[in-house]
Amino acid sequence: MSHEGGSIKAIYYALAANLGIALAKGFAAWFTRSGAMLAEAIHSFADSANQVLLLVGLKRAKRPVSEEHPLGYGKAIYFWSFIVALMLFSMGGIFSIYEGVHKLMTPEMPSSPWIAVAVLVVSILLEAGSLKGALKEVSKVRGNKSFLKWFKSSRQSELIVVTGEDIAALLGLGLALAAVLATIFTGNPVFDALGTIGIGVVLILVAVAVGIEVKSLLIGESADPETVRSINDFLSARPEIAEVFSLITLQLGTELMVAVKVKMNLMESGTKMIEEINRVEADMKAAFPQIRWSFFEPDIED
Repeated sequence: MSHEGGSIKAIYYALAANLGIALAKGFAAWFTRSGAMLAEAIHSFADSANQVLLLVGLKRAKRPVSEEHPLGYGKAIYFWSFIVALMLFSMGGIFSIYEGVHKLMTPEMPSSPWIAVAVLVVSILLEAGSLKGALKEVSKVRGNKSFLKWFKSSRQSELIVVTGEDIAALLGLGLALAAVLATIFTGNPVFDALGTIGIGVVLILVAVAVGIEVKSLLIGESADPETVRSINDFLSARPEIAEVFSLITLQLGTELMVAVKVKMNLMESGTKMIEEINRVEADMKAAFPQIRWSFFEPDIED
């Protein structure tokens, strides 16, 4: 649950930053008629909507189990995270490329471009603060892994999305600033159009990377390798268990489903064996509070 709290903090960091940035960029885009600024404004408004969707997803994932969904709604956050990736791809990336191509065909010098520069500099500072907050939450859960290894192995789709958005936003802001400055110093509006296209390409690449990771979670992934190894070590060390034949885990949002097939040490008394299985399950859930469902199968061979 602490992991979920960290994700919510990261989402609120991003939402607060993106709302302020989006309004400032929108004003600058209207005032300067800069294509790069318009692309960035649309990007920030889309990001704000995305963070709201992630909060909705986290709330819906907490709904209680039902007959129709006996394992709960934990994977709902994966669905909403995938929707966010699609929005980042379409509303952010494709629109930016469309706007950039349009500006490239009908180039127009932005008016009062230094206003755009000022807004972009402030936006970079705000976005850097949002990314710093997201990375702070990531550092709490990634342990000794590199960022890329965490990104590929994490089961927290909402934190993957927020961090990916923040990275894309900073890269996009850097491109927009470079494009506007190049336009100012050369007097050539083509740079503004190229910057807009570049922003779109960055957004699409990040959206595809995020979408691939979330798709895997949506289909169904085990717990992270460290957790699976820890559960297996826990079971193997139990005096009641002679051998662990198989261990299957399924990540369901912040919760886990675990299916175990083992050989018990005591097999002559069915009642005693059931008592020992119940004791092992209770201790396992105490040691790993993220386990909500466990299915225990005793057997004599795999």
